[in-house]
Amino acid sequence: MCGIVGYIGVRAASDILLAGLEKLEYRGYDSAGIATVRDGDVHCVRAKGKLHNLRDKMAGIENPARLGIGHTRWATHGKPEEYNAHPHMDVARRVAVVQNGIIENYRELREELKSKGHEFRSETDTEVIPHLIAECLTKLGDSPSPFLDAVREAVNHLQGAFAIAAINADYPDELIVARQQAPLAIGFGQGEFFCASDTPALVPHTNAVLNLENGELAKLTPLGIEVYNFAGDRLKKHPRTLDWNPIQVEKQGFKHFMLKEIYEQPGVVRACLEAYLDEKWSAADTTSPVKLDLSSILDENLEHVQILACGTSWHAALVGKYLIEQLAEIPTMVQYASEFRYAPAPLTANTLTVGVTQSGETADTLAALEMEKERRTGKPPEFQPRLLGITNRPESSLGLLVPQTIDLHAGMEIGVAATKTFIAQLMAFYALALELAYRRKTIAPIRLEEIIAGLRQLPSQIEQILESQERYIEELAHEFSETQDFIFLGRGINFPIALEGALKLKEISYIHAEGYPAGEMKHGPIALLDAKVPVVAIAMQGSVYDKVLSNAQEAKARDSRLIGVTPMDDPEAEETFDDLLPVPPVEELLSPILAVIPLQLLAYHIAARRGLDVDQPRNLAKSVTVE
Repeated sequence: MCGIVGYIGVRAASDILLAGLEKLEYRGYDSAGIATVRDGDVHCVRAKGKLHNLRDKMAGIENPARLGIGHTRWATHGKPEEYNAHPHMDVARRVAVVQNGIIENYRELREELKSKGHEFRSETDTEVIPHLIAECLTKLGDSPSPFLDAVREAVNHLQGAFAIAAINADYPDELIVARQQAPLAIGFGQGEFFCASDTPALVPHTNAVLNLENGELAKLTPLGIEVYNFAGDRLKKHPRTLDWNPIQVEKQGFKHFMLKEIYEQPGVVRACLEAYLDEKWSAADTTSPVKLDLSSILDENLEHVQILACGTSWHAALVGKYLIEQLAEIPTMVQYASEFRYAPAPLTANTLTVGVTQSGETADTLAALEMEKERRTGKPPEFQPRLLGITNRPESSLGLLVPQTIDLHAGMEIGVAATKTFIAQLMAFYALALELAYRRKTIAPIRLEEIIAGLRQLPSQIEQILESQERYIEELAHEFSETQDFIFLGRGINFPIALEGALKLKEISYIHAEGYPAGEMKHGPIALLDAKVPVVAIAMQGSVYDKVLSNAQEAKARDSRLIGVTPMDDPEAEETFDDLLPVPPVEELLSPILAVIPLQLLAYHIAARRGLDVDQPRNLAKSVTVE
């Protein structure tokens, strides 16, 4: 959840660290701090709240130090106060550490260290680490690399998920980093090296990046990088080249990253179409229209699909379930990864398990996949694990865990509220469902051709919505700046879109919002309705269109203001709804990708109208790397 950065090289570290933290502030913004080594001492500055508070505190301070670490915090252990902010230091203030993750055995370590005379100044789990490193340093004697060995010994005492970066005033040419179940990447420069918990902090400086794997640590010096495992064995590692650039992490004239990323969605859909589907395919062809190479896990024996996800990814998975069951006729189950970990479904034979996480680092999803892999390994062939990941970061922990991934091709997403990665996840599920349907021959080739033709129309249709609707939605949002509650309704394939619309509004506007299957409205939730509770209904032409209109009328009869996401130029919808958010006509199967766009814009403009921080909503972080 938290963001960590580190630098060693020839330039002033503090400016680089602050700029890196700015790129990572979406990972946490309860507090921030940096520590640098200069003149034989560690200099640490911390501030409560967002990064600008730290900048203000450091204004006018010259700091030529060329080694440092920084942190932006999402609070887990300890209140979001300055005394709990990172970096944390040992008693002698010689060792400083920043951490992302949770140390599960910190209480035992803390009591043990207290018994040896160590004094603690915070409520955090992280503070045990610098004390533990300092304690290990006293035992090493004539080690050729004392600081590295002390960190290595310390991390072998830690239980939990963590990524750390550590500096020591007595070793001013060393930056030590370690990773266990939390992301950490190293950037390679010319005579300088960087580390960060996510690549946006690295791309302004380098596109040569090495992702540490679990159980690895590294020593960064101005002369190079050495990588070891926790047992102390030297490892041979090679950086990869990123295809991102600094322009992708700028707002490019938009007021917020979220709005920019909403407008990037037509391009994302085009990128997915190019990556997933054969442009020249027709119903007469005898090969699959899907270019994904999934033959090793999608054989003719496949009987079940289970999908593990959290948050917005879970909503995408619900759409995926509908597509796989309706197109490929395979029973599909969607589970919250956080629940599956503690109450897994009984093992079923010939089952594909799909993990969905935009960052590839969601702790619950990774742990659920790991558990599923372990409990199937060693079983008869029909129960062996078949794992697939859907992620925007194929190089992430998910990519290391599963044998195959579907790359979302969404580019870097900075806004905490997922928009373009959600659209890309839907596209990935369309491709997966079409591949399964083709293999199982559950739909006719001509029908397959029709669906693909419809998918190819989506980018221009999204552009049409953005061009024709944003100004109107911005004006409509003004009328809801004081609203306290919203209800979202959908049926069939668009019920998950109702859930997603409600989640987006909750995340960034702090308005209570709930999504329901439209047919369930009268089974309890209708009691909530009155003139103060607007209802947003997704009513797209298809099998449930008339039913949704009927359910909407029930809400209107209770004096609720009725907002409809409907096809353009629909006379029946115009008669039913008080306000319309029209989208181009589209067949029901493809409608989720268009229906969600007005809901994203509505959430964005209501939050912006309320004067809220759209890109960094309170209490949230972009990548949930703790349980």
